[in-house]
Amino acid sequence: MKACLVELSVYPNTLPLASGYLQTYAQQDPEVASTYDFTIYAPEVNTSVRDLVDQLLAIEADVYGLSCYLWNMRRIMDVMKELVRLRPDAYFILGGPQVMNHTTEYVPPSWEHVLVCNSEGEKPFTAFLLEVAAGYDTAPDFSRVPGVSYWSAGELVTTDKPDRIKDLDEIPSPFAAGVFDGGEYTFAVVETNRGCPFSCSYCYWGAATNDKVHRWELDRVKSDMTWISEHGIESIFLADANWGALPRDVELTRHMVACKERNGYPSMVAIQAAKNRPDRVTEITEILVDGGMLTSQPVSLQTTSPQALELVQRSNIKDSTYAALQGKLREKQISSYTELIWPLPGETLKSFQEGIGKLCGTGTDAVVAYPQLLLHNTPMYERREMLGVITIRVDDPVAEADVVVGTNWVTPEEFQEGVWFYYAVISLYNARSGFYVAQRLEREGVCTYTDFLRRAADYYKTRTDTATCRFFAESVATLGNYDINNIGKVLHYVLHSHRDEMDALLEGFLEAQGWLADPGIRMAFELDLIARPYVYREAVVAPTVELRHARVISKDRFQLVVELPRGAVELLSTFETVAGLPDDGPVRLRVDHVGRRKMPYPRHRSLDHNAAYCQAMMNRLRDILPAWTAVVPDAVAGALDAP
Repeated sequence: MKACLVELSVYPNTLPLASGYLQTYAQQDPEVASTYDFTIYAPEVNTSVRDLVDQLLAIEADVYGLSCYLWNMRRIMDVMKELVRLRPDAYFILGGPQVMNHTTEYVPPSWEHVLVCNSEGEKPFTAFLLEVAAGYDTAPDFSRVPGVSYWSAGELVTTDKPDRIKDLDEIPSPFAAGVFDGGEYTFAVVETNRGCPFSCSYCYWGAATNDKVHRWELDRVKSDMTWISEHGIESIFLADANWGALPRDVELTRHMVACKERNGYPSMVAIQAAKNRPDRVTEITEILVDGGMLTSQPVSLQTTSPQALELVQRSNIKDSTYAALQGKLREKQISSYTELIWPLPGETLKSFQEGIGKLCGTGTDAVVAYPQLLLHNTPMYERREMLGVITIRVDDPVAEADVVVGTNWVTPEEFQEGVWFYYAVISLYNARSGFYVAQRLEREGVCTYTDFLRRAADYYKTRTDTATCRFFAESVATLGNYDINNIGKVLHYVLHSHRDEMDALLEGFLEAQGWLADPGIRMAFELDLIARPYVYREAVVAPTVELRHARVISKDRFQLVVELPRGAVELLSTFETVAGLPDDGPVRLRVDHVGRRKMPYPRHRSLDHNAAYCQAMMNRLRDILPAWTAVVPDAVAGALDAP
């Protein structure tokens, strides 16, 4: 008999780890091993329905197991409707957090040969295979399969869930078993443990597993990581819920770096950092940065509102700890980005805006605000009516995402206000368009960060005569912020394609507030025009807006030499290290925009492709910020000639 495991992944050439676990666990059973030949089919989720169906039909499997997630559920269901119609003799099992405990939503009563797994998959899938094999000449009795739901004679049957696998080494390594041999993979998901000790109500992870975190044996994990390195896989995503929570995570991090030094791979790693171990996570980040595998540290706060934290059953690190962490990262020249979710229950528009203003005041590198998604099988989903949750399903041909646009604390109109506010954050704070002028306004007691960004958002709404603000308006109206590349598109606009427009937009905003009449504010604004980074490695241009306090002395391809007033240099020095500063008087500076890891602008690539790059660069902002060096007047020419 033939068994086919199906994973539709967001990224092409993704190693199908879940399918590998299911196969190797099942093949431990002698009957499964002698009865079934396995095929793993793992194409990109954007593959057409017709091509997916044709490929799956060609495999001619007796059983199909499909992994179901928010990001692939619509495509899965379109494929299933065709497969069930064309293969009424085959059996199907759906697993994953999107379908668990939601059989009636996805499986009609007529599909009696389709099961839904409601638990960790290895035990139910193995029992399912055995039952199909045992009932080959008659009919399988799925009541003997633990942890599943299915239809029988019009009645929904649900069996008791099995216990979680406590000793994860009961699952043989698919890497060591050769399951992935011969595959061409560029992206690998790695688990070193399963579970999360927290119970954040918006997250399925902790809701399903907060009784205990189970882990694989250390040498087994190291061996799997070594396989990934030796097989030339470029990127690793560490799927542990809290990387850095365990002391051994430091050792495993060092092992990954050693593998890269020996084999050249992997070149990049993504982590979900433990929120309650900032010192250990910082140590891990430093190891990865030094090893060239990571360029930034995520800090997952999700909200700064005490009311929201209580309602979602989450606690954050202390404000003092967060500020100290940011200071340590800046000292080590490690980029970071602080993650938030909008709008969590208990979060108001005011608390969201003030929370971001507070983060800006601490000097966080960048703020990333993800849309709140209502996920199946979470405590929030079960309490959605009580919390007043309002959702809109995103118009997406492959995903099934329900974006929260209202709660008891936020109306849909206020939700949109929050998104407008966040576009001001991206363009003015993250992209550094109004970074220093905002700091000067707050320091002088003229306007807080929060009010600055709020006023900017209001101004943007009036400027739909500009392409940038039209993009913001369209994104707000169509839930464009759900798109993972949406933030990157903003950066592409304000740091590249519409850079001059952003200069003029900022000047118009500041003039409308009456602030530019103040020489100190004007000076800070001109510093922003010069200091704003380039997201690509491209020829720099002098600002198109008139400079009254700063002066561009000369320009090379990637460098400017500028003269700044002493006050502007003092403001710059609050965030950047400026080498060789004289003691007094105006200062001439070389502004080097080459960047450490920037790539040239790829004109032949799509906006979505370039936006993905821009998104990544915002998360490692220090890689694109310019370098500053003081030069004496008679050394300007020599400075420009220097490599």
